[in-house]
Amino acid sequence: MKKILFKGCGTAISTPFDENGVNLKEFEKLVENQIQNQVDSIIVCGTTGEASTMTTEEKIATIECAVKTSHGRIPIIAGTGGNNTKQVIEYSKLVESLGVDGLLVVTPYYNKCTQNGLIEHYKEIAKNVSLPIILYSVPSRTGVNIEPKTCLALSKIENIVAIKEASGNLSQVAEIAHLCGDNLSIYSGNDDQVLPILSVGGIGVISVLSNVIPEYTHNMVQNFLDGNIAMATKMQLDTIPLIKALFSEVNPIPVKAALNILGYQFGSPRLPLTPMSEEKEKILKNELLKIVNK
Repeated sequence: MKKILFKGCGTAISTPFDENGVNLKEFEKLVENQIQNQVDSIIVCGTTGEASTMTTEEKIATIECAVKTSHGRIPIIAGTGGNNTKQVIEYSKLVESLGVDGLLVVTPYYNKCTQNGLIEHYKEIAKNVSLPIILYSVPSRTGVNIEPKTCLALSKIENIVAIKEASGNLSQVAEIAHLCGDNLSIYSGNDDQVLPILSVGGIGVISVLSNVIPEYTHNMVQNFLDGNIAMATKMQLDTIPLIKALFSEVNPIPVKAALNILGYQFGSPRLPLTPMSEEKEKILKNELLKIVNK
């Protein structure tokens, strides 16, 4: 059986910006809060962390801050994906030297490759790093889907250990679980599908929701894993209005607004993302406080 990076709730963590760049003091504060509230892993510099508009120096500083703050208490996983295989390898090797526990590698985007291209892309990355790799399939953003048979081929590579599955296609997730078994752990990449994916063999979620309600999200997954299915189901369904509000505009616009509502100084997203509309932010605040004040 392959290494399991984590079971439960991993937070796809947001990145705070100010006029000087990344606000590392505020980032450290959120990382510590996440750990204190029982999240099982933190995924830094991914989509929710706005990695696409960060410089390499900013990403390195943010990853180093997460590793230092965690100090081995929970796994820190860094996003290193891109659409240039050579650059992904170089950056992944650099990130490996920072002390992270694993890599989250999204599919190439824009120069949309074939399924064979995906296999060769990930093979080359896996060959050049020793860290465990989580594949990331999010076709709504990249235009590329990792098909089940491709997952099967990639699951035979020793350090490709998991997939963050955000296709929204539960039939596809079930087929991946059937084909790959213990050779490829599955994490939900959609907060509104955590329990459905757990029910077909998933072992957790890489979550946007847990930025703002970390302990709740951890407990929801843990209840399912512990066999408390009715409680987990209720918790999932109770979050649906908040999840809807958190994705009412492009992620991570709303989650950044939500963190600011909770008293963090996370600033605004970087262009081309813009601050949340006032009307939708009011709805978000209302739904957020309903859960937080329960």
